[in-house]
Amino acid sequence: MTVLLTILMTFLLTGLMPEEPGDRSVFISPVKIPLSLSSNFGEIRTDHYHSGLDIRTQGVTGKEIVAAARGYVYRISISPGGFGKALYVRHPNGYSTVYGHLDKFTPEIEEYIVSRQYEEKNFMVTLWPPKERFRFEQGDVIAYSGNSGSSSGPHLHYEIRKTNGEIPVNPLLFEFGIDDNIRPVIEKLVIYPLTKSTMINNQNKILKLNVSGGNGKFGLSSKNEIKISGPAGFGFKAYDLLNNSGSRFSVHSIQLKVDNRQVFNYVMDEFSFNETRYVNSHIDYETYKRENTYIERTYRLPNDRLSVYRNLTDRGIITFSDNARHSLEITVSDIHGNKSVLSFNVTSAPVSVKQENSANQVRTDPGIMMPFNRNNKFVTKDVAVDISTGTLYDTLWFEFGRVPGQPDMYSEVFDIHNVYTPLHKSYSLSLRPHNVPAGKESKLLILQLDNSGRKIPVNSSWDNGFVTANPRTFGTFAIVIDTVPPKITPNGFAPGANLAGRSGMRIRISDNLAGIKSYEPFIDGKWALFEYDQKNNVLTHTFDPGRFQKGTKHKLSVKVTDNCNNQSTFDCDFFW
Repeated sequence: MTVLLTILMTFLLTGLMPEEPGDRSVFISPVKIPLSLSSNFGEIRTDHYHSGLDIRTQGVTGKEIVAAARGYVYRISISPGGFGKALYVRHPNGYSTVYGHLDKFTPEIEEYIVSRQYEEKNFMVTLWPPKERFRFEQGDVIAYSGNSGSSSGPHLHYEIRKTNGEIPVNPLLFEFGIDDNIRPVIEKLVIYPLTKSTMINNQNKILKLNVSGGNGKFGLSSKNEIKISGPAGFGFKAYDLLNNSGSRFSVHSIQLKVDNRQVFNYVMDEFSFNETRYVNSHIDYETYKRENTYIERTYRLPNDRLSVYRNLTDRGIITFSDNARHSLEITVSDIHGNKSVLSFNVTSAPVSVKQENSANQVRTDPGIMMPFNRNNKFVTKDVAVDISTGTLYDTLWFEFGRVPGQPDMYSEVFDIHNVYTPLHKSYSLSLRPHNVPAGKESKLLILQLDNSGRKIPVNSSWDNGFVTANPRTFGTFAIVIDTVPPKITPNGFAPGANLAGRSGMRIRISDNLAGIKSYEPFIDGKWALFEYDQKNNVLTHTFDPGRFQKGTKHKLSVKVTDNCNNQSTFDCDFFW
């Protein structure tokens, strides 16, 4: 009797292999400097896959960015977070390209953007120019590299998307100057018991093993014998390398074979934005939260709907139930065809009578069973948790706890399950405060308390005696109050200052708890464009003699509002 495998070929979503580009040379590099990557497509990030390439810009801003192919600008996005300043170009070949974290655009695009920002009285805008407005030939300068938005350092975020559906595709499917002949490196093997009766080396717990080897061939120490009975899943830790780059990259494809039969296949050629959060089900989320390490699964959780899987057999789960010795191979490859193989053996032990009886017994897990494929609720007099269908990746045994709150809290501290279980969507969390200051209901908000002591505000509202929020993670929560207005501080100048020799001004804005909701800047009673650098809490204004008279005294007024509607105003005169 061999390993029990259900011979059912299952296609997720479309189940079809993505269509490969017909001409791999249609795009050139979007930068004029030597091409060097710091991140690749499909790299695993917090709650999402990376949707493009991060291209180094030699540690500085202001490098020329060129159109990778002929096309027209169809979208411009300006935001304090995310891609920051981003340009979207549509091409006649069925693809679009995206250029993010920019510093500035060509003069005619800059003028168009600023004009619209003043019309809308908002720094943050999304614009859809007429397709004849900004057209470029391949290689034309379209913008200059920067560090805007959520960027952690100067670089260009570059994407190629299928125009139909805005589907990001792997830019390395195209040839525009990336060399790579280095095989991926495999560091660790992880084995998961998938039932209470599964035994791995006589224990019902996860087994983590270090891997040795190199040059594409990896294995386990001879001391690491593996004996399994019952259903099990496998995972691994690996990374890829590129020529002329010191960064570690995600692998492009993953394959698991048992006795030379494929049971799992994963290919990162494309994905849609509405599925990107499923990355939390592909990885071992608990290990990531505890150890900041990404372990990728070679089996699929029940509600993992990623489209990158190919022809899975029994979701990649292997049931061991005989005394035979089985050969397993995990193969990881990069997009250039360099591959590495982890080979190891498993002795399949028969399921014992004790295990069978254990499997047939009612589970004794603590908590309340919440199936992944239905709505689930948990309610007490002080707490209401509402989890909709599709939020859980697998059936959950929900746990709840409470302890007294701290003196500055308006509720007990509630443990809503734990932070080690991932969620695909937000859920509704309502907490009842133990007292409400008169007239201050709108100032109450829910905080999430993490293991390091950080207090993370969750957007909250007051409703019929409860404070309600929609967190996207489980964890520890409590109610606090925020009545402290934001801080506004001029940076490098004082009220009444002579700024005649300067090109602009900077102002710092910050909030102690709820976070910044909005800001309204005015010069001489007119709305003025101040760019918001969210990660550094800085507003920047560039003086424009076309909008404000040079060589005169001016009055500045800035109002800042936080998410509990506390407001501060800063007023001062200056000369420019």
